[in-house]
Amino acid sequence: MGTIMEEQKKPTVNLSQHSSFMSSLKTQLKETFFPDDPFRHFAGLPPRRRAWFVLSYFAPILQWAPNYKPSFFAYDLLAGITITSLAIPQGISYAKLANIPPVIGLYSSFTPPLVYAVFGSSNNLAVGTAAAVSLLLSSSIRDTVSPENEPENYLFTIFTAAFFSGMFQLALGIFRLGILVDFLSRSAITGYMAGAAMIIILQQLKGLLGLQHFTSKTDVVSVVEAVFQNRHEWKWQSAILGLCFIIILVATRRLKEKIPRLFWVNAISPLLVIIMGGVLAFVVKGKDHGIPIVGELKKGLNPISLSQLQFKSPYLSAALQAGLVAGFTALAEGIAVGRSFGLLKNEQTDGNKEMIAFGLMNIVGSFTSCYVTTGPFSKSAVNYHAGCRTPMSNVIMALCMMLVLLFLAPLFKYTPLVALSAIIVVAMLGLIELHEIRHLFKVDKFDFCVCISAVLGVVFANIEVGLLLSVGLSIIRAMLHMARPTTCRLGNVAGTELYLDMKNYPDSTTFPGFLILQLGSPIYFVNASYLRERITRWVEDEENCTKEKGQDLHYIIFDMGGVAAIDNTGIGMLFEVHRMLGKKMIQMAITNPRGQVVEKLMAAGFIDVVGKEWIFLSIQDAVSGCNFALEEGNKRNGKQEDLGKSYSE
Repeated sequence: MGTIMEEQKKPTVNLSQHSSFMSSLKTQLKETFFPDDPFRHFAGLPPRRRAWFVLSYFAPILQWAPNYKPSFFAYDLLAGITITSLAIPQGISYAKLANIPPVIGLYSSFTPPLVYAVFGSSNNLAVGTAAAVSLLLSSSIRDTVSPENEPENYLFTIFTAAFFSGMFQLALGIFRLGILVDFLSRSAITGYMAGAAMIIILQQLKGLLGLQHFTSKTDVVSVVEAVFQNRHEWKWQSAILGLCFIIILVATRRLKEKIPRLFWVNAISPLLVIIMGGVLAFVVKGKDHGIPIVGELKKGLNPISLSQLQFKSPYLSAALQAGLVAGFTALAEGIAVGRSFGLLKNEQTDGNKEMIAFGLMNIVGSFTSCYVTTGPFSKSAVNYHAGCRTPMSNVIMALCMMLVLLFLAPLFKYTPLVALSAIIVVAMLGLIELHEIRHLFKVDKFDFCVCISAVLGVVFANIEVGLLLSVGLSIIRAMLHMARPTTCRLGNVAGTELYLDMKNYPDSTTFPGFLILQLGSPIYFVNASYLRERITRWVEDEENCTKEKGQDLHYIIFDMGGVAAIDNTGIGMLFEVHRMLGKKMIQMAITNPRGQVVEKLMAAGFIDVVGKEWIFLSIQDAVSGCNFALEEGNKRNGKQEDLGKSYSE
């Protein structure tokens, strides 16, 4: 067969390449943890210049600040002021959702944005509190520490959870473990956020109806039961006022959708609702007429809370559990939002930098009376539509929030709780993406099941169960793809040199005595047995088909261009297939094996067993070589056959 390749005079597969173990390990680690190769531009630079680039890589402010143009400031100023108008009502609302003093929500929009402006890589992300994270912290911690009976310890545990969230996020960023967040698929996030939004909306019935007593559980059955068990506490004044606020907020949202340039009206509408509600509650003394208010808000900047972190039982375990789940959720939401808006501007958002930025801002936040923050969609959308140019918009927001804390915080004491509930309800309606759920059902039923499982888990159990269900199903799906890879039979498209899946191209041509199979995935221990059985079935089916035509199966060609890697179990499977084919007098040929795979096959001796002459660059080369060998064999046996259907160059 050596003369075959000589006569064809075509390039052959490089079977002599060899990489050392350390070289291969280095390459694999680099592709796993540094897929973006962040330091590739630093080679050849002087040490001082290289040190500056490394420092600016970890602190992106050193990249954009020196190049900051005066023309950018007007846009960032407008964006910063606009998102402040949203951060104030959201901060107060989401703090109440987490069962902590409302002023903590304002603190959380002061320190973290400053930290993110230094270390964040997204120009569009606006930092602040998030509804889902707030509810998650409350539902996770209140089983251990009651916010009603131990308000101080509960608040300190919230700060401690923020510390653990930050440490978790920082560790993921430093060790380049952004791959873990990738296990939270888009369908899982869609379902999780929709389920959380439904529960949050139902929980706002407490504020909308002016209830004094409510359940600490988050599942829909407990919430609905609590609403009707306490129907004697319903206050019609609060319900009517809440309905009016919801109508105003929904109307401004519809206005933004119809006239996009008026987005700012929708952005400031929550603040207007709070101002109107506060004035009304003050004038009519709403607290005495069935309209509960927020109450006193302390004036002043964030007090230091480092000494208040709880590292003793039972607070430690509750803070650790809540912090890890909240940190993971905050990361998933923030990175997804940053990447989404970055794509609209053709900007790159580095997931690992974002993890470091989120981690640092939550650690610093936990030291300065803040709870877990992220880049919520609503605030980031306002920041984007306001025309932000750089993270300076977060600095502007922080400075505006500082002025609010120093001078204006006490003015919000008359804010009706029903106004906060209305703001949360309307904000959550935007997180229930029915069009996306319908799209999932239309395109991919398994993704739809992942989405719905997250919704049902959150609604009927709790947020952690919904998150675990969706992540678990996503991982199971990934494992199924690994364990049951796609293997297809290829045929030649008439008039071309293309060999494609015969299911998609049923008119493609096959050749008598030939079976061409494509192995389209890495061959690992999880799928080796399946591939062996699948190949065996392909061979048996082809043998039965050829026997009906009075012919024999002579060659099986494996297209291994899609096999990115192979382990020892996979190599053992190939040996077994070769022995099985040998007993049937069928010759195996391999086309287009990748370098990493060739190295292992050479080291295992598989190439020597098959024969180097049966390794080809392409399927066409393999078909030509096999045809040539078949003709030569027939000549030697004195059996001249008409091979009019044979394909060769």
